[in-house]
Amino acid sequence: MESTRKNIFVFGSDEFNLSLMRSLDTQNRYKLHSLYHYSEIKAGEEFPVRELYEGAQEKLRNFRGTVDGIVGYWDFPVSTLLPLLRKPYDLASPSLESVLKCEHKYWSRLEQRRVIPDFIPDFCAVDPFADDYRQQITLDYPFWIKPIKSASSYLGFKVRNDSELDHAIQRIRDGIARYGNPFNYVLQFAQLPDKVARIHGNWCLAEQIISKGRQCTLEGYVYDGEVTVYGIVDSIREGKHRSSFSRYQYPSSIPRRVQQQMISVIDRFLRHIDFDNGPFNAEFYWSSSDRISLLEVNTRISKSHCPLFQKVDGHAHHKVMVELALGEKPDFPARQGQFRIAAKFMWRTYENAIVKKVPDARSLAKLKEQFPESDIELHIEPGMKLSSLADQDSYSYEIAVIFLGAQSQQELLQKYRDIQGLMDIELEPLSGKT
Repeated sequence: MESTRKNIFVFGSDEFNLSLMRSLDTQNRYKLHSLYHYSEIKAGEEFPVRELYEGAQEKLRNFRGTVDGIVGYWDFPVSTLLPLLRKPYDLASPSLESVLKCEHKYWSRLEQRRVIPDFIPDFCAVDPFADDYRQQITLDYPFWIKPIKSASSYLGFKVRNDSELDHAIQRIRDGIARYGNPFNYVLQFAQLPDKVARIHGNWCLAEQIISKGRQCTLEGYVYDGEVTVYGIVDSIREGKHRSSFSRYQYPSSIPRRVQQQMISVIDRFLRHIDFDNGPFNAEFYWSSSDRISLLEVNTRISKSHCPLFQKVDGHAHHKVMVELALGEKPDFPARQGQFRIAAKFMWRTYENAIVKKVPDARSLAKLKEQFPESDIELHIEPGMKLSSLADQDSYSYEIAVIFLGAQSQQELLQKYRDIQGLMDIELEPLSGKT
């Protein structure tokens, strides 16, 4: 039996997601191997992409056995390195260029403008280190400005005037290299058109505001050229400019006709860029005027949604990721889980603070007994400043996430409030988000 099991390497593993993946393997079909831990992937002021890529190559070469699949559920640098790691083993994978046509924000908008121009905002590229950055922007205020490559809204700013633009540019200059320099390392392996090659990872994208109305994420995959969407998750925002995620809720309550139009749009785009044999998620807005706008496309499953699918459909969608990596057409269930509705709640605060108290392991275990359907992840510990949390959006601090399932939205929201009240977190406010 051991010799027939498939060896699957998880690039950027963590115990929470590994446990979900192990629960899928009821027939003992594969063996999971960690190819770097998540903490090693995200280490340092800049992601150690070259060391990770070369080190992963060496680990795979030295493995005594077959390399049958390489997977990952994190954003950069995992998502962009996967095609490079798979290529020597002729494993099922999207091409690096098709991945970058999603993850390089400027290149992605250029390709989208060719095939789905009615569903994207006006945009332009901006060099934040140029003296004439204002003159490079062809949009009227207000607009969003963000790095060509980042994650979790890192260094994304809504700017309404020259003063806010100057502030945003300064913040971007101070922090853009965290993603920009490592992203440039990956770009050297791709065939880039001239118009894209000069817009490297330390540039920004400015674009017209589309973040009005309701937001949702399509989770899907492409297998042998066919695009499939198996779930749609609502993204509820809160806070200043409604730029911070409050919760992800599944299944979506957006009307079916709107969902079908979104599916048609993303199908057209993914076929255009020849993205194949990989998972994706695509974020859309649906406005009160019935307009649909595509925010971005990611070339991975959303790990944040995995417990939601497990609670509602019966399996985490790691299943889709693994089956695609093995060259198989995914077979994903629908509505076979324990709950009718599920959510990931992101507990946020909007002022810098020192953490004075958090629940200990015993208290968290007691909460799990009281709410067995919950999964709680704390991001803070006593004595730390919230401003030391990595990769936060520009306006808030995420101090914990709580996954929950329920039979109704009213029950879901009440469970969340009850857990918040029992966690006994104490923060001592400081001034400013610095």
